[in-house]
Amino acid sequence: MVQLGHIMLTKFEDIIEITLHHEGGYVNDPDDLGGETNFGIAKRFYPDVDIKNLTKDEASDIYRRDYWDKNKVDEMPEQLRHIYFDMCVNQGKGTAVKVLQRACNSKKAGLKVDGGLGPKTLGAIKEYNPSLPRVRCYRLKHYYDLVNRKPEQERFLFGWYRRTMEV
Repeated sequence: MVQLGHIMLTKFEDIIEITLHHEGGYVNDPDDLGGETNFGIAKRFYPDVDIKNLTKDEASDIYRRDYWDKNKVDEMPEQLRHIYFDMCVNQGKGTAVKVLQRACNSKKAGLKVDGGLGPKTLGAIKEYNPSLPRVRCYRLKHYYDLVNRKPEQERFLFGWYRRTMEV
């Protein structure tokens, strides 16, 4: 949930603008785990896409098809759609679902933390309705754990923190 004034962003057309802003333009940083990217679309996952010349509209189409639709964002409670979509984009669906599973488990849901978005997880998300601050907390934990495993990624930590708190 991102609130601009009193507006909660829940639709792809609104959320994608924030995502594209966070992802930025063309980058080819050898230290970034994403590698060559444009608007966050990575060459290693889209080898047939001309990443350097990718347009904003083409990136939006990829995000709609491969991140919004495939990850069932519309099935999330409205207040979690933006953060879930952003986690799918930035961390991958499996990690995004694990974050939500952990947030539900902190409220005694008893889910297996496996990254699968099946009926039990969807049901627990609806029943336990983890708050945005709770989800942010577990998202940040993922980033801190990543930096502990891969210290060279620490230079990205503040950006991940800022992104987490803005979404």
